[in-house]
Amino acid sequence: MGVSEELYLSLDEPPTSDHLWRYTPWKKIHPTGNFREIPENVGSPKINLSHVDGTPVEGVTLEASEEVEVPFEGSPTTDSFLMTVTKGNSLVLSIPGKWTSEKPLLIDIETNGGVEALHMHILAGDLSEATILTRISGPCEWLGLLRTAETGKGSIVTDILVNKIQGGSLMRVDAVRAGRDSTITSGTVSAGSQRTKADIRYLLDSPGSSLNVLGSLLSAEKMHLDHHIEISHTAPHTYSRLEWHTACGGASTSVGTGMLRIEKGAKKADAGQIFHNLLLSKKASANSIPELEVEENDVVGCGHGTANGPVDESQRFYLMARGFSKQESEDALIAAFLNSTLTEMGGEGVHSWLISAVEDALVNLNG
Repeated sequence: MGVSEELYLSLDEPPTSDHLWRYTPWKKIHPTGNFREIPENVGSPKINLSHVDGTPVEGVTLEASEEVEVPFEGSPTTDSFLMTVTKGNSLVLSIPGKWTSEKPLLIDIETNGGVEALHMHILAGDLSEATILTRISGPCEWLGLLRTAETGKGSIVTDILVNKIQGGSLMRVDAVRAGRDSTITSGTVSAGSQRTKADIRYLLDSPGSSLNVLGSLLSAEKMHLDHHIEISHTAPHTYSRLEWHTACGGASTSVGTGMLRIEKGAKKADAGQIFHNLLLSKKASANSIPELEVEENDVVGCGHGTANGPVDESQRFYLMARGFSKQESEDALIAAFLNSTLTEMGGEGVHSWLISAVEDALVNLNG
């Protein structure tokens, strides 16, 4: 029995009073529903690395590794469980120092329809500059995805995950550690999986690190999407922003919880978070809970906010007065709502690729 497995089996089932499990109990996202069970014969999704235009990548490696440690502690339950089920199925994406390319990298993860798991670790070298697009697609019963990353000094990394899984459940855990004077843009684009539970964490423990977290999510039919985003400032002169947009249609449920921590000693930290939910049907529901824990007095600023509401009728009327039908005007407003975060995830080429990746999901939003 490995260390991770032994730790997981020693834990009690996390209570729903825990901030992380308030809206999606662990047993609801566990692959078998039995907290004490660790499934055997967990499969591996197919992986392919290329540039976004399909050309091969030079200078960057994607290699198998027996086991990669999580760079900092998160939830003991999810960390130990995913470390156990991904044992022997870890990949390391290594970006050398000073490496740069105008072409985004594309990591294609294709599921096969069973219970599968993968640990992807990203190492960005000092002064490197890279845009990484990760697309998950294919039929799915359950996918456990552990994503860890460490960025080097002065690096500039854009990391965007696109969820296009067909049905099933996604259990996602991210642990991203920012290096000194590094800049990270982290995007989540979701238009797939019937049930998603994501625990996404960032650690800014080096001076001068900067983080921009963006979400553009489409929740349709009977989807249940639950994203927990936690950002910890422990070093001075750090910066973070979180902007999360979700369009909720059908009888879907969307949950966004944010925890922003500024610890003692993180002087001149500048942080903020905001959640926006667009409700497109009477049966759709959205819950957003941004929270702050500030232990340092000498900060540039810290704030949080949330807003829920339907399509603005005055804006719809404006468009209809100019020849749009009722449906066309609503579609245009939904696109504009989601675009406000999509456009911040990258340049024109990245933005066009993201739009094409999710445009087919828009037709299901009003159901």
